[in-house]
Amino acid sequence: MFTKVLIANRGAIAARIIRTLNKLSVASVAIYAESDADSLHVRHADESFSLGEGPAADTYLDSEKIIAIAKASGAQAIHPGYGFLSENSNFVRRCEQEGIAFIGPTPEQMEVFGLKHKARELAHNTGVPLSPGTDLLKDLDEAIREANKIGYPIMLKSTAGGGGIGMQLCHNQTELENSFETVKRLGANNFADDNVFIEKFIARARHIEVQIFGDGQGNTMAIGERDCSSQRRNQKVVEECPAPHLTDTIRQQLYQTAEALTSSINYRNAGTVEFIYDADTDEFYFLEVNTRLQVEHGVTEEVYGVDLVEWMIRLAAKEPLNIAEMKSQLKPNGHAIQVRIYAEDPYRDFQPCAGLLTEVEFPQGEGIRIDHWIESGIDVPPFFDPMLAKVIVHAADRNSALNKLSSTLDATKLYGSETNLDYLRTLSRDAVLADGLVTTRYLNDVVFSPCRIDVIQGGTQTTVQDYPARSGYWSVGVPPSGPFDNKSFRLANRLLNNTDDAAGLEITMQGPTLKFSSAIQIVLAGAELDAKLDDQIVPLWQVIDIAAGQVLKLGRTKEQGTRSYLCIRGGIQCPTYLGSRSTFTLGQFGGHNGRALRTGDVLKLDSSTTSIAANRLPESLKPKIENVWELNVIYGPHGAPDFFTGDDIDTFFQHEWQVHYNSSRTGVRLIGPKPEWARKDGGEAGLHPSNIHDNAYAFGTVDFTGDMPVILGPDGPSLGGFVCPATVIHADLWK
Repeated sequence: MFTKVLIANRGAIAARIIRTLNKLSVASVAIYAESDADSLHVRHADESFSLGEGPAADTYLDSEKIIAIAKASGAQAIHPGYGFLSENSNFVRRCEQEGIAFIGPTPEQMEVFGLKHKARELAHNTGVPLSPGTDLLKDLDEAIREANKIGYPIMLKSTAGGGGIGMQLCHNQTELENSFETVKRLGANNFADDNVFIEKFIARARHIEVQIFGDGQGNTMAIGERDCSSQRRNQKVVEECPAPHLTDTIRQQLYQTAEALTSSINYRNAGTVEFIYDADTDEFYFLEVNTRLQVEHGVTEEVYGVDLVEWMIRLAAKEPLNIAEMKSQLKPNGHAIQVRIYAEDPYRDFQPCAGLLTEVEFPQGEGIRIDHWIESGIDVPPFFDPMLAKVIVHAADRNSALNKLSSTLDATKLYGSETNLDYLRTLSRDAVLADGLVTTRYLNDVVFSPCRIDVIQGGTQTTVQDYPARSGYWSVGVPPSGPFDNKSFRLANRLLNNTDDAAGLEITMQGPTLKFSSAIQIVLAGAELDAKLDDQIVPLWQVIDIAAGQVLKLGRTKEQGTRSYLCIRGGIQCPTYLGSRSTFTLGQFGGHNGRALRTGDVLKLDSSTTSIAANRLPESLKPKIENVWELNVIYGPHGAPDFFTGDDIDTFFQHEWQVHYNSSRTGVRLIGPKPEWARKDGGEAGLHPSNIHDNAYAFGTVDFTGDMPVILGPDGPSLGGFVCPATVIHADLWK
């Protein structure tokens, strides 16, 4: 057995391989791009080495860097995982030149199966059933002739394609003509090979694949089959083992076909033979062979109780593996389903969503396996495949597995950068999936309607706040935060029949522009501001009905007041931090990612709430918001004659102070007369008379920081150290 193995990959698969290496008492060596430095696989490895900055081409695809790290670390073998260099025959040869074992097939086997037209030729020679298709096409004219012979619709494919890249469905000659050069260009740009061919497109196709393992001596075995028909743009979304609605006869034919094909070239290590199954005729056709570990290998492992990664390592270490004996011991148990969680936004056509994840929490329990690389505080980099985790569930039967999948996804918590978690929750309850009637095109018809707000523009300083916010932590340096004008905020929530702690938006000076994905109700409150819903003026202090797709544009606050509030029926759904959803921007926690809203942010809403009757706030209850305020305060604890003169205290209470432009949620600075101090300095506390020991700050205290008074706000500091002649009473804090 090896003593040290390098994992030439990242993320979930790297963490998965490390677990098996730990089980085998083999030291693990991780490599990482600098953007992945905080990934769990880096932390869990015995050793880790940086590949530097940059995208895949400069990091995980740089074979010379990886070989150099392997030699420097003393790694005897490299496990490539999937993707990146896992099917790069030149990389395998470089490993062999350096005396490093490659944990996977031979380079020749990769090349035979790596080009689809060669794989089809081998399959034909082995008697494997093939769908009607062509050899490599010389030009568009030949493509048109062959397509007419086969009959539309057809699939135009790049011979070196993979991962759904370089494939185009063509329903007629016009679509073929429009797609021909595009598919050739995709092949050239992504795989350095612009050759293309045609296959007959099967309308009600299922994607069935057989897991195989070979010893390199002509002995291979099939380890069950997986249904991977739930696909989006030819990329798998849901995978399960065993495939539903297959007869035992078909299963055995699939196994025998996969074994015959791979045995014919003495296949070595793990691989997958993929088939297209025609749901109308119950016939199957060879699709391709993946000469690597599959992303979905975990569902096979759960059903058959095996560790494919361990087998791969043992075979590469030249440990004797008796394929016939291993095959005789294979016994399927129950049903397993996997879904892939991605940092992508299904509502925006699945665009990748790099960024910060402020909350990551996965459930644990029997029959739940989650392969992932993330935790709270991780930044998802923009350079690589955005897969975050693979959620795998195993149960005694398919219905139980589906129920477990739904409950596991419901218990999973992810917040920050957008993910497809809600989309997967929807799929887990989809009737077509539940009935096992999935085809490769079915996801095209799945409608996903999330309940959310898309931030088109963030405004000057728009933050998520709730009430009573973060109480009880000031003693350890955490202010309460919450809405500055909590009276307006609470009245707005009351109009919507929200709970007291429902989160809403605090708007400062200039409001955001927001798009609503579903019907909801809102209330605007606080300072008057320009507000338009699809160019129609929206009043404050009453319940407003919003339809799906409408845009709310909130402009500047008017002459009186600077803070307005937007409350939504059911409240904004974001994680609580220290018991509150309020944003503390200085501490960078709470609310939406610990900061003010930005363009592109998404705010989740509660889809379970029901509409309420139209309602408006009586005039008598509306807070009087104006430019001149009178605050009721409690005198002290620091006054005359110890700190100020008597005349100065009189001036302090009688003077009309002006708010300084440099004011914020931390504190409201006041412009006015310079105080007449009753002492020359602060003694042991400092040179200025305003300095004092052991006087903790509090929301509403008026502290002199030097000669300027500051009314401390809800985000104010909690340490202390300044003279405080007055404190605003609780009932007036909203002012």
